[in-house]
Amino acid sequence: MADVISTPASTPKMTTGGHIRAVSALGFPLVGGHVAQFSIGMTDSVMLGWYGAAALAAVTLAGSYFFVFFLLGAGFAIAVMPLVAAAAGAGEDRQIRRATRMGLWLSLLYCVAAMPVLLFSEQILLALGQKPEVAGPASAYLQLAGWGLFPALLVMVLKSYLAALERTQIVLWITILAAVVNGFVNYALIFGNWGAPEMGIAGAAIASIATQTVSLIAVGSYALWVLPEHEILKNFNRPDWEMFAKVFKLGMPIGLTNLSEVSLFAASAMMMGWLGTIPLAAHGVAMTLTGLTFMVHLGLSNAATIRAGNAYGRGDRAHMALGARVVIAMSLLMALIGSAAFLLFPDQLISLFLSPDEPNKPEILLVGASLLAMAALFQLTDGMQVIALGVLRGVQDTNWPMVIAALSYWAVGVPASYLFGFYFGWGGVGVWSGLVLGLSFAGVFLMLRFWRHSIKRTGAAGGSSQAA
Repeated sequence: MADVISTPASTPKMTTGGHIRAVSALGFPLVGGHVAQFSIGMTDSVMLGWYGAAALAAVTLAGSYFFVFFLLGAGFAIAVMPLVAAAAGAGEDRQIRRATRMGLWLSLLYCVAAMPVLLFSEQILLALGQKPEVAGPASAYLQLAGWGLFPALLVMVLKSYLAALERTQIVLWITILAAVVNGFVNYALIFGNWGAPEMGIAGAAIASIATQTVSLIAVGSYALWVLPEHEILKNFNRPDWEMFAKVFKLGMPIGLTNLSEVSLFAASAMMMGWLGTIPLAAHGVAMTLTGLTFMVHLGLSNAATIRAGNAYGRGDRAHMALGARVVIAMSLLMALIGSAAFLLFPDQLISLFLSPDEPNKPEILLVGASLLAMAALFQLTDGMQVIALGVLRGVQDTNWPMVIAALSYWAVGVPASYLFGFYFGWGGVGVWSGLVLGLSFAGVFLMLRFWRHSIKRTGAAGGSSQAA
């Protein structure tokens, strides 16, 4: 093979070029899948931006609120990925089924526990200082869209299972299908096109539920039809407490790490809401654009988890180390491209989310351009922290990363956002300065955790570099 050379001890070793090709083959379908998934929310933002700035502000707030609970619950789904990857690397098919089944169990239980805070969100949003004219429509959206948490998290588990087995192409195509469905249903129900009733925000919520349901049917059907040997639903009603505890122990810190990060962004949305509807709408557009570029890093991070998990299952540290360096370099390159786009084309990018006759467009463009300039600063550190989390999850190290993330985002990021935004009076730019600082701390210390400690948990330093 062109991607493999022989060492003097006749141990196959993957070259840097081989790692680039392997990460690309695995990672870019995952990137595409994340972009397609993200486009579902972005479609909501674009179409509601055309519908009106008030609707955009409400769904920006509702989306931040929803994703706090979605990403906390997603920890169990994400935990399935390194567990299945390690089991596949060790050739243990039964462990694959056990991990996936208990991931589904934990996700369902979590959804039941989370529903009350989604159904009764208006009082919570008002208590957090949001204006009634924004909190009311945001709560109306969540009362419908909240039910989509059930199919959304089950889809996450099954996608993690398939991705860990390197079935990333089907994950991509199913997510593209979901994005197309979302676009058509949004267009019909938000604006009342094709004979449908004009429902505005409620239409966007119904579209999200329909999209997640279609995704669950598609990904579930594929998993059961193409991979019947794993029998992932066999004895589904029977508890497997040993694996339940293992998925919980790995997934809860992942969920709390997710919560630390997403709540940093949710807190920033709350602070922007205190500044007014125009800053919140501009924040929604800028956050959507930065979220789109983040999907690239997230896909590469997932690829890093899978390949590190596979190497972990084989005890192959040298292969893991070179692969980690490669995926870090790829993320760095993507960050530079994203930063350049934000600095060179801010008005063109923001205008995609606004109606040409939006009366507040000049103000939104002015605020949004300054926020995108700040976003260009945290592209590098945001990519760094998510790649570090990916490789750390691959070696099943989740407890200390949770602590690092919580301290970085809540002891540094949130206080700094408030300090810069309100005490120093920098407004939206100050709030986003806190984001930059928190993400920078997380990126640096998570990378140190992997290279100084976690990688040493895998095999020997000079072990085999067999291709995964």
